[in-house]
Amino acid sequence: MSAIDNIPASSEELPILKASDLAEDIQTRILELSQEATHTYSVEKDIATFLKKELDQLYGPTWHVIVGKSFGSYVTHEQGYFIYFYIGELAFLLFKSG
Repeated sequence: MSAIDNIPASSEELPILKASDLAEDIQTRILELSQEATHTYSVEKDIATFLKKELDQLYGPTWHVIVGKSFGSYVTHEQGYFIYFYIGELAFLLFKSG
């Protein structure tokens, strides 16, 4: 069972996981928080700010959060702390650096 399977089926748009090296429990929490953020905020910057604050508090600094419909990236991250997924047309890139 993947982390996406743990998210309630009543959600309007389920996350589509593209890449991750997160522990299952952290991945599940990030996907849940991301869905919560998309229901609470409509501006991409606000979604990213909410997620960064939550992740820094839950898992320690330093998390980087990129949310948008079109972006390119090349990142270096702490092993075991990277996820890339979509919710609807929004792409989410989250990673932790040491």
